[in-house]
Amino acid sequence: MIFRAGLCVSAFAVLLLTAASLALAQGEVEAQALNAGHGIFGFLYLKSWSPYAAGVGIGILSWFAFLLSDHPLGVSTAYARSSGMIETAIRGEKARRRPYYQKFAPEIDWEWMLVIGLIAGAALSAILSGDFAWRFVPGVWASHFGDGWLLRWFTAFIGGAIMGVGARWANGCTSGHALSGTMQLVLSSWVAAIGIFVGGIITALLIF
Repeated sequence: MIFRAGLCVSAFAVLLLTAASLALAQGEVEAQALNAGHGIFGFLYLKSWSPYAAGVGIGILSWFAFLLSDHPLGVSTAYARSSGMIETAIRGEKARRRPYYQKFAPEIDWEWMLVIGLIAGAALSAILSGDFAWRFVPGVWASHFGDGWLLRWFTAFIGGAIMGVGARWANGCTSGHALSGTMQLVLSSWVAAIGIFVGGIITALLIF
């Protein structure tokens, strides 16, 4: 019974996602951009999607996450598990006995695979839309600081490290708090999400 209900919800979710994506995407791009040659999947070939369609898609994806894994969307724990796997490869089982890795076992789980899916999905989308290219320095950065990659990579590493520490400290990142937590109306997630956005805006204004 539960399995059938799950299938019904899944089918409805897929139909809703497709319909919403098409309807909302068509409202923001020229009709020919949907590329009639690809039929109902023409929206997959767009260079950008409507933020409303993307929001609907993320919401439906969250349904699947709770339905199939009983777990909210999140990615930052995958990095903690990855660090544990690297340390285990170097130090052996001693790493696994650390209290932190007792809580976050250094192993591949569905969240770790979600990160792989995010990277693969982004690459596939860029390839389908014809927008894929190797860019070591983004255009906005190059217009302010030049084409040198060293400063850009150093700044990105420092920013990523600070964000990673903050995510582990707050027990969640933009996915765990700003997406999954706010959907469940969790107060701490709303505080974390507001802090993330305010911090991002201030940092961008200071840098650019």
